[in-house]
Amino acid sequence: MSDFFETQAIRTQTERSQFFEHSTPLYLTSSFVFEDAEDMRASFAEEKERNLYSRFSNPNTTEFVDKIVKLEGAEAGYAFATGMSAVFSTFAALLNSGDHIISSRSVFGSTHSLFKKFLPKWNIETTYFKVNEPDKIEELIQPNTKILYAETPTNPAVDILDLEILEKLAKKHNLLLIIDNCFATPYLQNPIKFGADLVIHSATKLIDGQGRVLGGVTVGKKDLIREIYLFSRNTGPAMSPFNAWVLSKSLETLAIRVEKHCENALKVATFLEENTNVQLVKYPFLKSHPQYEIAKKQMRLGGNVIAFEIKGGINAGRKFLNKIKMCSLSANLGDTRTIVTHPASTTHSKLSTEERLEVGITDGLVRCSVGLENVEDVINDLKQALEI
Repeated sequence: MSDFFETQAIRTQTERSQFFEHSTPLYLTSSFVFEDAEDMRASFAEEKERNLYSRFSNPNTTEFVDKIVKLEGAEAGYAFATGMSAVFSTFAALLNSGDHIISSRSVFGSTHSLFKKFLPKWNIETTYFKVNEPDKIEELIQPNTKILYAETPTNPAVDILDLEILEKLAKKHNLLLIIDNCFATPYLQNPIKFGADLVIHSATKLIDGQGRVLGGVTVGKKDLIREIYLFSRNTGPAMSPFNAWVLSKSLETLAIRVEKHCENALKVATFLEENTNVQLVKYPFLKSHPQYEIAKKQMRLGGNVIAFEIKGGINAGRKFLNKIKMCSLSANLGDTRTIVTHPASTTHSKLSTEERLEVGITDGLVRCSVGLENVEDVINDLKQALEI
């Protein structure tokens, strides 16, 4: 098959049934039947590759995983019910009591809770580094450190971490490098090409792209995925066949959608930089972004998420949200619809100002996930809401 992204996303398909359908059908079945006792024995002994039970595998989830594997340049993968089940299962499968994680401090809120509230129950500790201090990562490495983890771009401040620096550190100290690639998608960035061992996606976001279903996926080295698979087939975080079918279809339009998302986002970011009520704009492909050169090196385009700071702090942020007319107020991102969120008064309101500042969340910070509407309509809505 062609190596072109768009062709692989469309033409990677499970085997057709006896009906020779053009579009992959839904396989809504919990289990699969066997020809005879020997077939059943050999299948469960893994002497042959075949579907046994949809908690283990299903033609729809297999197709979805196969696509992500090819698009990321990985060896194998496993699909999960949500992005967070992918994160948890990946760490739970690969870590033992007494192991240590080094992670960027700028991670998704639920990932932070996993690291600081739940994994310590099993004597697994996490040490954070700041995204703007990569030179201090090495001094945090301990004899029991096993994983180096990061999101890039980060949520919600869209900072960029240099994958080449992370890979060199991981290789030097024999660490597993795991990258959350949710904001970039396989179309914009391929961490495995920069040395990542595993890549995680919340497929709920841009991979679905229309706010319909939940899903997650981890891809990477075959031996690591084998451990994740064995853990997951026994603990049950598997993706449903229906969601896998939807997400596989979504991948067929990922390239063209993300291209437009990025085109719109750059125009919105440029508008925001020129607005007098905005004092800071962060978008990876704006030259003003502190890691602009790194973003250009490892990303095809800048993504669809913009972080910007409104003058006036928390109250100005609330007023901005109340004045929004067309854009959606939601905690999701990567949708066809433009979404705006004010973290300091909503998703991160329970953190102190100091804790928020550690991850780049100022009182006036707004996260904007730019959608596929006509960009002039998006800009006009933001413009009138910024008149505060």
